Order: sequence, then structure tokens, then C-alpha cells
Amino acid sequence: MKKSNPWGWVPSLYFAEGLPYVVVMTVSLVLYKQLKLSNAEITFYTSWLYLPWVIKPLWSPFIDLMKTKRWWVTAMQLLIGAAFGGVAFTLQTELWLQGTLCCFWLMAFASATHDIAADGFYMLGLSNHHQAVFVGIRSTFYRLATIFGQGLLVMAAGNLQVIFRNSGIKYSWSLMFYGVTGLFIALWLWHQYILPKPSEDSEKKNHGAKDIVKGIKVMMTTFFTKMPFKQMMAAILFMLLYRMPEGLLAKVSTLFLIDKQYAGGLGLSPQEYGFVQGTVGVVGLTLGGIIGGLAIGRDGLKRWLWPMVCAITLPDVVYVYMSYAQDVSFAMINICVFIEQFGYGFGFTAYMLYLIYYSQGDYKTSHYALCTALMALSMMIPGLFAGALQECVGYRAFFIIVMVACLLTFFVAAKLNIDPNFGRKNLTETDKE
Repeated sequence: MKKSNPWGWVPSLYFAEGLPYVVVMTVSLVLYKQLKLSNAEITFYTSWLYLPWVIKPLWSPFIDLMKTKRWWVTAMQLLIGAAFGGVAFTLQTELWLQGTLCCFWLMAFASATHDIAADGFYMLGLSNHHQAVFVGIRSTFYRLATIFGQGLLVMAAGNLQVIFRNSGIKYSWSLMFYGVTGLFIALWLWHQYILPKPSEDSEKKNHGAKDIVKGIKVMMTTFFTKMPFKQMMAAILFMLLYRMPEGLLAKVSTLFLIDKQYAGGLGLSPQEYGFVQGTVGVVGLTLGGIIGGLAIGRDGLKRWLWPMVCAITLPDVVYVYMSYAQDVSFAMINICVFIEQFGYGFGFTAYMLYLIYYSQGDYKTSHYALCTALMALSMMIPGLFAGALQECVGYRAFFIIVMVACLLTFFVAAKLNIDPNFGRKNLTETDKE
């Protein structure tokens, strides 16, 4: 295999990009729930871990101007591996909560930085043709990382708890995290060897702090003045509130699935949870996203906006159903989660396409980074208080509140002004094919 062969590094690069994110955002919930933290504590602590993705546009210029993208990619992978090792080690100490949170914070910052560098390196390391060819490959391996993290790793932790039942839950999770540490060291070594060294990926030495600050100022100013004020405000509100129900639901739904039945949950074991969310849920999410992309490609974003608004909101009702029918079978739980995740994947397509729509024009890369920062903020803010709200009202009332919050999604979608042709394949493109 040639060192610059994209098949040698694109799949592993995006697997390495997806795995720490799903561990920080989802696997940590299961870990802390098994270690007896309250729902309010879990959602509050882990929602703050969105912060690196919220503020990453502020330090992305430094990654462009200091060192090379290749250096940042490999350095962050080594740092992520160290963070995994830190979680494994500190779990066995008396200060396990403080220690693991610090390591998850380190992992989150390193992962957000890796995202910036990896996406930039993808564009530098591949020709335009290969960028188009491998865009589906990178998405597939990012999804596989989600299945691996949210599914197989949680299932592995559960199996280790059965094997080492006398050693305690912390010991089993430590073994799992040590295993992932080894995996990331292997990924770091592999990418040190296999990643190409494109001539465009060179260190810049002629930019100082003033240039960076000036660039950030221009980026921010143009972002908030690219549309008339009313349209701009509607766009910002859409970015912040479209996913409000999902921001409330995302973490609490995981806790609901694994919480004990006497506490109002479904009482799934780690192995069962790993299968439901890490396999069935991810498959539903992926299929929904694929079908959503095909639909918009045929008819445009505006034509499919309202069906997608309904898809991302109405299936949340399955959690109302499951909270009232706690004796629901394992097969029915899988069906409900598949429906909700399929709807989310389908409806989320409209959100991502609108971010691209808003980012059009000058500074599109920087503006898209700001849009994704607002996207992370839209999940972070409701997540901070979701657990406390659930503890106050119980799972049943909480899921009803989530359904009421869906009205915000409908409200902000109604305020948008979208070009009817955006996203639609035009005649010229069809002829070229």
C-alpha cells in the first residue's frame, strides 16, 4: 500500500474523529449513571463538555497558522489517547469524579481541535475528485465509530462487569478505557506513518496575533450582517431553538433507558443499552439522514422543511409511550428507538443544510464553523438543566414537556426565508451526469 493511498488513512482518520466525541457525549452518561450520580449531576457535568465545540471557531485560526494540519492531527490523537488513559487511571482513585471529569474535558478539547485539523487535512491531502469520492466513506466510518463507542464499548464494559463481578464496576470500566487507550496509541502510530505530506500543508510564519484577531473580527462582523436584520435573527433563532426538544431529550433518554424501573426507567443492562442505542438507534439515524439527503437533493430544502420539522419532533412521543408502559418488551424498545432516531436523522438533515445555506458567500468556511458552534450551544444549554427538570417532575411529565417544547421548533421554522432552489439538483448538473 502506498503511503498516500486515501484508503489507508481516510477511514481510520474519521473513525478517530468520531470515537472520542461519542465517548464524551454518550458513554460518559452510562458510566456516571452506573456510579450512582443523580440525573441532575450527570446532565449538568456532561453538558459542559459541549463547550470546546461551542468555542472552537475562536481558536481554529491558530491551527491554520501554527504548525501543520498533519502535526495537529497526530498530536491530538496522542493527547486523546492520554485522556482515555487518564480516565482509566483516575477511576480507581478516591477523587474519581474530579479526575474523570478533568480527563473528559481534556478529551473534549483535543477532540474539537482534532476535528478542525482533520477536516482541513482532508481537503489538503486529497484532490477535488477524491474529496467527492471519499465523502461518503468518511461519514460511514464516523458512524461506525459511533456504533463502536455507544454500542460495543458499553457492551464490553457490561460483559467485563459479569466476568469480574467481584472487582466492582469501576474496575471493569477502567479495563475498557485502558483498551481504548491502546487503540488510540495504535491509531497515532498508524497515522504517523500513513498520512501524506501535501506541499500545501506547511507552517505559516508571517502571521502574528494582530492578524488573527483581525481575521476573527471580520469573520464575526460578516456573519451577523450577511442578511437583513429580521432574516438574520430568524436564522440565529432557528440555529439555537430548532433542536431544543432534542437538547432536552438527548441525555435524559439515555438515563431513562438504563435507570431502574422503580425510578421510572426501563432498567436496560449495559449490554442491552449498547445494542439498542449503539446499533439499532445508529442504523435508524443513518438511514434517516441518507433518505433526507436524497429527498432534498430531488426537491430542495424548502419543499421538505415541514416534513422534516415533523420528523424531528413528533417521534419523540415514543418516550411518552415507553414511560407509561414500563413493561414494554425489549423488541418494542428497539422499534421505538429506531422510529425516534430515524425521524431525528431525517429531520436533522434540514438543519445541517440550512447551516450550509446560511454560510454561503465570502468566509463560508469560517461562517460554517460559527454555525456549528451555535449548533453545539443549542444542545449544551438545555442539557445543563434537563436532568434537574426530570428529577423535579419525573420521566413521564418530562417527556410531555419535551413534546410541548416541539412548538419552538415549529415556530422558528416558520420564520425562515429559503431559496426554493437551494439543495435541488438543477438541470445542468443532471445533464452532466
